[in-house]
Amino acid sequence: MERLPAELVSAAFAGTTPRDAGRAAMVSTAFRAAADSDIVWARFLPPLELLAPEPQSKKDMFLRLLDGPVLLRDRLMTMWLDRETFAKCYMLSARNLFIASGHMPQHWSWIPLSDSMFALALHTFL
Repeated sequence: MERLPAELVSAAFAGTTPRDAGRAAMVSTAFRAAADSDIVWARFLPPLELLAPEPQSKKDMFLRLLDGPVLLRDRLMTMWLDRETFAKCYMLSARNLFIASGHMPQHWSWIPLSDSMFALALHTFL
């Protein structure tokens, strides 16, 4: 296995799952180098623009998204990965939604939130 090109081994690992790539990294140093490459982890990530600072490697970005919500560059959405299924999860800011009666401010107002990932929240009047 040591004689195989690292790019070939990385391409093979990219066709597996994140869990399998992590397991493969424990087999040997050659597998670790291939399994930790950006070629592999880029396949497991959705296209997104994180708010700076971005992690140094694609694997670090994947692990960061497993830790919990990360604010995206537009500041209107957060994204994270489910720890069990690696499914993509999103939370939208109210500013990112179409609000029925949005043109009628007597039904709602924007309120600032200091302890939230999003700067403003929608407060509705019933």
